[in-house]
Amino acid sequence: MKTAYDSIMQIAKRPDIVFELGEGSWLIDSQGNRYLDFIQGWAVNTLGHCPPEITEALTKQATRLINASPAFYNGPMVECADMLVKHSVFDQVFFANSGAEANEGAIKLARKWGKVNKNGAYKFITFNGAFHGRTLTTMAASGKAAFAPMFEPKTPGFTKVDYNDLAAVEAAIDDQTVAIMLEPIQGEAGVIPAEKAFMQGLRKLADEHNLLLVVDEVQTGVGRTGHMFGYEAFGIEPDVMTLGKGLGGGVPISALLAKSSCCVFEPGEQGGTYNGNPLMTSVALAILTRLAEPDFMPMVNARSEQLTKELDALSAKFGLGKVRGMGLILALDTGTLDANVISAKCMERRVLINAPQTHALRFVPALNLTEAEITQMVSTLDEVMTEMTAA
Repeated sequence: MKTAYDSIMQIAKRPDIVFELGEGSWLIDSQGNRYLDFIQGWAVNTLGHCPPEITEALTKQATRLINASPAFYNGPMVECADMLVKHSVFDQVFFANSGAEANEGAIKLARKWGKVNKNGAYKFITFNGAFHGRTLTTMAASGKAAFAPMFEPKTPGFTKVDYNDLAAVEAAIDDQTVAIMLEPIQGEAGVIPAEKAFMQGLRKLADEHNLLLVVDEVQTGVGRTGHMFGYEAFGIEPDVMTLGKGLGGGVPISALLAKSSCCVFEPGEQGGTYNGNPLMTSVALAILTRLAEPDFMPMVNARSEQLTKELDALSAKFGLGKVRGMGLILALDTGTLDANVISAKCMERRVLINAPQTHALRFVPALNLTEAEITQMVSTLDEVMTEMTAA
């Protein structure tokens, strides 16, 4: 049957809704209905929908310079890179357009480093449950079971072990291993945090075996965990980090950051048509500037404390599982209740919540949401769960 959406390639199960406006934590559809958004483009909209910081950065930069080519420096590119270096442990930045592209760049960088410094070592140790992107190489690096049979043959060289299992990592290291790559919190797996001892153990193993430690912070970076970057919560310094999603607050930009000892690319070995363009880097700079203000991270952590407390109360009321995560990347274990059904019933009530797993709800709202918006979302969850348990 012909529909209004036939010209769109169907790569996702989308509801029959067309969104036309966004304001902070709210989306407005073509019929004027308002939806409270706790998905925010899957942790993309750091400051919510259409924040003034982004609107002003885009408007101002669009009248000056949109794209001069990655063959030249531009002002926002340099300023944004300087800001990232200033607030992290890294020395240099490569800008790209998506998290997958940044992760692909990190894999290339590590393999080049292995060629230069480790007799051509090229293998990565990655983790079951991991999600690193949708290119053939980043799908190969991922530990998502559904990816395994797709688009074979994918890029070889990735050994998967269980997350938070340090002994399994050590057992997987051989003379061709060049790097360990992981998310500090596995988002798609249901918001599974790394244990602090595990992260510190990985740093020690990497040092002992001359490996690079690569953190994929596409989802956890840029304030999401209540720190500017997630690795800060674990008391370690990675060698390489990737950013995406929240770095652009809704526009397409990502970044690969590395310590100077790892920066072995030579001209012509990495690039991209739109990489580091001033329109996107001006937005990322505006977001980083807001997050670096003294009041911002305390606000994120206050909202995190509130949301965790209210979800804990909901869990106790309905006999559910634990609340996981940190900052404003949190999950609620829904116990015997189907998270997909909960998510669908919330959408009927115009509250948007993501269910990455059958028994996990994920909450990645705007980092500047209000106390009242948290209370409203939890109230809707309470209503839905009351209905489901009664049935």
